[in-house]
Amino acid sequence: MTSATLAPDRPAGNRRSVRGGLPLTRVSGLGLGVAMVWFSLLVLIPLAAVAVTAAGGGWDGFWRTVTNEQTAATIRLTVGTALLVTLVNIVMGTLIAWVLVRDNFFGKRALEILIDVPFALPTIVAGLVLLSLYGPGSPLGVNIANTRIAVFLAFLFVTLPFIVRTVQPVLAELDPEVEEAAASLGASRYTTFRRIVLPSLTPAIAAGAALSFARAVGEYGSLVLLTGNLPMRTEVASVRILSSIENDNLDSAAAVAVVLLAISLAVIVVLDVIQRRVMRRG
Repeated sequence: MTSATLAPDRPAGNRRSVRGGLPLTRVSGLGLGVAMVWFSLLVLIPLAAVAVTAAGGGWDGFWRTVTNEQTAATIRLTVGTALLVTLVNIVMGTLIAWVLVRDNFFGKRALEILIDVPFALPTIVAGLVLLSLYGPGSPLGVNIANTRIAVFLAFLFVTLPFIVRTVQPVLAELDPEVEEAAASLGASRYTTFRRIVLPSLTPAIAAGAALSFARAVGEYGSLVLLTGNLPMRTEVASVRILSSIENDNLDSAAAVAVVLLAISLAVIVVLDVIQRRVMRRG
């Protein structure tokens, strides 16, 4: 007799339960309800309020705000610099994670701690540190204050740990014996990395890149001292939003915020698509 003959028939309702998951119990239903209420209070309702405020002036008012020369310049600078910083972090963050996991060297523990400094340091203090090193009277002889390079440097400083900390635990869990087996079969280091290591790291890299981009787009504190917030030159979107609020123009502030939100969501979707394609090809 075959295994199919021996297996008892399951009721249709049970088969549907297996496919669709177990029904919620009272406790799990209560937990889901609390989680959704909490998420709504912290995320969904504030986002909806911003969208409603942005629409307060109508489509014409929204379009005039986001196409205003100064506003458009701040959005281009913010998004362009955030994308560039994210690309740099993808390379350097993965490299740093690789060194921390695969290599042993003097000062490794100190480096592990220093990586998290941008997380722990208040952003205004980070701006003061960067100004001391790269502003007027710099001990390094480098003065980039009030330039777009200062915006790039500030974004780079505050976003450094994201990809390192998302990639590092995944890399630590990879079995080196799989790479050794690939090498014994004649695979080059590049092929081993591309076909074995990279597909495993891609979800972590994509998650870190999304966090890095979102953090850079919303950065404010580290820029205040170093960039000078010069309109059309070093002013970023967060400063533009604050200026609109101070001038009692909430519609304009909300319009810029909605544009940044839409761009961030688009970047997350693109990263997810790239992640899936890399994993399939791997």
